[in-house]
Amino acid sequence: MLRISRAHVDAMVAHARADHPDEACGVIVGPEGSDRPERFIPMVNAARSPTFYEFDSADLLRLYRDMDDREEEPVVIYHSHTATEAYPSRTDISYASEPGAHYVLVSTRECGPDEGPVEVRSFRIIDGEVTEEPIEIVA
Repeated sequence: MLRISRAHVDAMVAHARADHPDEACGVIVGPEGSDRPERFIPMVNAARSPTFYEFDSADLLRLYRDMDDREEEPVVIYHSHTATEAYPSRTDISYASEPGAHYVLVSTRECGPDEGPVEVRSFRIIDGEVTEEPIEIVA
């Protein structure tokens, strides 16, 4: 189960709306071994695509160095889907390289960049195996 703050969910949704029609992406990091998402880090989708996301390699290197310095790890890796449901695509599954992370997808297919319904779902992706998990949103 993913326990996550309402503020972090709202931040992911806001990022997804702001980047629509392109996919948004980012990370929420936390203390190593804690499984607590604490620090929200929106990233730039280097692919600038409505159907694919890619972290900029230089940004990703800086992020991992910063996490090492702070003894943090990625707890949530999120991205948006702009025209499909919030479920990992084959590409998403093939690029999932953090077995301890929660992969959160935000679908803006119904509302686009505007206020309206969004779908937020969390998954574990380990060795190509996708398992949906419940999300507990806390204050």
